Amino acid sequence: MDGLEAIKKAVEILKRNRIRWVHSTFVDIRGLMQDVVIPARKYIEGDAFLSGIGFDGSSIRGFKSIEESDMVLKPDPETLAVIPWTSDEKQKSAIVIGDVYEAYGGEEPSEVCSRGYVAKRAVKEAAEMGYTAYFGPELEYFIFTSIDPTKLVWDLWVSPNGGRGDSWGAPRVVPESPEISAGRFTLRPKEAYFRPPPEDTTVEYRNEVASILEDYFGFRVEMHHHEVATAGQIEIDFRFGGLVETADRTVYYKFVAKNVAKKYGMIATFMPKPVYLDNASGMHVHTSLWRDGENAMYDENDEYAELSQTGRYFIGGLLEHAKALTAVCCPTVNSYKRLVPGFEAPIYIMWSRRNRSALVRVPVYFKGPKYASQKRIEFRSADPSCNPYLAFSCILMAGLDGVKKKIDPGDPVDEDVYKLSPERRRALGIGELPTTLRDALEEMKSDEVIYRTLGSHIFDAFIEYKMNDWNQYCLYVTPWEIMKYLDY
Repeated sequence: MDGLEAIKKAVEILKRNRIRWVHSTFVDIRGLMQDVVIPARKYIEGDAFLSGIGFDGSSIRGFKSIEESDMVLKPDPETLAVIPWTSDEKQKSAIVIGDVYEAYGGEEPSEVCSRGYVAKRAVKEAAEMGYTAYFGPELEYFIFTSIDPTKLVWDLWVSPNGGRGDSWGAPRVVPESPEISAGRFTLRPKEAYFRPPPEDTTVEYRNEVASILEDYFGFRVEMHHHEVATAGQIEIDFRFGGLVETADRTVYYKFVAKNVAKKYGMIATFMPKPVYLDNASGMHVHTSLWRDGENAMYDENDEYAELSQTGRYFIGGLLEHAKALTAVCCPTVNSYKRLVPGFEAPIYIMWSRRNRSALVRVPVYFKGPKYASQKRIEFRSADPSCNPYLAFSCILMAGLDGVKKKIDPGDPVDEDVYKLSPERRRALGIGELPTTLRDALEEMKSDEVIYRTLGSHIFDAFIEYKMNDWNQYCLYVTPWEIMKYLDY
């Protein structure tokens, strides 16, 4: 849509819905939404869409130092959405996402901007190679009735070998799940996948989130369900789209999920591993490449997975850069408590069809040219704590590096890799993902593709910020350490 036409349409939406306030947003280096609320008249009568909104870049994580702090947010009118949960008709609100620019009317987005600089450059580079990339993330998350990080509760002791004691608990922050608080059923650990009501008490919440995403934010919801973990873990899947569009929707997905949870007196969290000894939340990223209106990853003549050579090279790039990608796609200390054996998260660098123990999976639900548009690869290590603009961009550019260099992914492994002996894994040449945030950052430091994708500013700022997280974590004395070593 033409820029002026998009602005005109957005202004009409504001007028028709009698919007008074507009949440004008962007994300910081972490992918967390930053929000300034602007009177709608500045969009309707003024030039907020064209000139933008000034703000202090030195107060945003990963942006600017204090001596060069003036920056400008330019909202994208095509992302405008009405917020439906405002109770007071006189305070009706909308929300919009934008790109960040330098002061004095910079013509291109600033190098600090995940959306305008990193993501849009990745889309442009793919286009220069003749490809359009589509992304479909599956975001899992938890809803809790209450969680207080200032009050650590001893649930039950961990057995000496590190396994479970008489129950699934251990020293941790205890979330009271909707299922447990309902007082009727307890969904057992790792047994809650696809459970129906009344065992699953999250259905009404999920219905409302999915309906808002469809009716107000332009999503097309594919399905929603309870996930594997017991304590209110859920997933709402939406239709794939272009890189920037899908990253925008990921940001809005989190925004709606959290606000509807608040309405129900709950808290939604996209922290990867909030519950000890139960499944964690991942963000499996489905990706396909298209050229001239056809799916470049589909090959009817491939007997293994109907996967083209382009698709194989794309997988080769992902495997080649897997360790460095982990830092961007699994960017928190907590992420690495998900990437462990036994909880359906990938830790070994290999690919396969159907096989959910693989880092890269090729779904094969349906066969034949009728389903050519559905051919894709699934990158399984990412989690929902990542910045989606950075993660999708790095996944795309790592895969395209494989296409450019014709990187062979090796033979697929159609075995449960968790059950393979170390000798067997070595024989198959299967490597492992980093086991800590620090290890992942060290891998990232030497990866030229990730460096070029992010640009020097975000690359350096990301490593500095995340390394500081790691150092803080290393200094913190946990309840587990008190329990384990107090009697030494």
